[in-house]
Amino acid sequence: MRDWIRGRLAAAGYVVFNTRSSAHYAQDSLFTTNSDHFRGDPGFRAAYARGLRASHGVDPRHEWRVHVALCAAELAARVPGDFVECGVNSGFMSSAIMQRLDWGRVEKTFSLIDTFTGPVAEQFSGEEVRAGRLRVVEEVMASGGYEFDLGRIEENFAEWPNARVVQGVVPEVLAGLGIGRVAFLHLDMNCAFPEVEALEFFWERLAVGGVVLLDDYAYYGNGELRLAIDGAAGRLGASVLALPTGQGLIVR
Repeated sequence: MRDWIRGRLAAAGYVVFNTRSSAHYAQDSLFTTNSDHFRGDPGFRAAYARGLRASHGVDPRHEWRVHVALCAAELAARVPGDFVECGVNSGFMSSAIMQRLDWGRVEKTFSLIDTFTGPVAEQFSGEEVRAGRLRVVEEVMASGGYEFDLGRIEENFAEWPNARVVQGVVPEVLAGLGIGRVAFLHLDMNCAFPEVEALEFFWERLAVGGVVLLDDYAYYGNGELRLAIDGAAGRLGASVLALPTGQGLIVR
């Protein structure tokens, strides 16, 4: 009977995965039978655990996404310039990165920029609103998915003296921060306008070999953000690598 059901589904264009099987990775919209060996690496486990500590222990099941971010950050650490994250929330991703890189020993500053009051509703375009992106953000806010306690954020990053928490709205806050050369830029604001503005602002500051990691570039339902980033990248003479995790990657 099971084979019959599987055959009928296959004939209709469906593939069946056992998401509990160790032979598959099935998290965060990514389903693959390719090797996820990195999940067993002690360094990765420690970094992921530090991210969970920042997020009150809430696991978003983003292991492959974090793996991409850690590898991108390790590459960027070899490039002159500082690290910047626009869209920090609880600090899940940036905490994992700093844990992996032993950030206190790195001679760089990590600027962590967020409103810490949630995304700015007025920044969403009409197309994004019609696509339901603002509604999704509002639902996440209502469920407690955004971190509003600035004191807790500062406490989370206190172990790294070269981490700088900045509360403010992108892009308005950027010019006054005095950020020079940038090696790593992580954009995770779930809204096209501030992400495009940040990309354009930091592009000339981005070192050769520097990395831009876009958290939601290819994420399902975020078409307006992707189109806006593609337009900005084209104007800057860059191209974006779409990743199956939903992320986007630019190397200068």
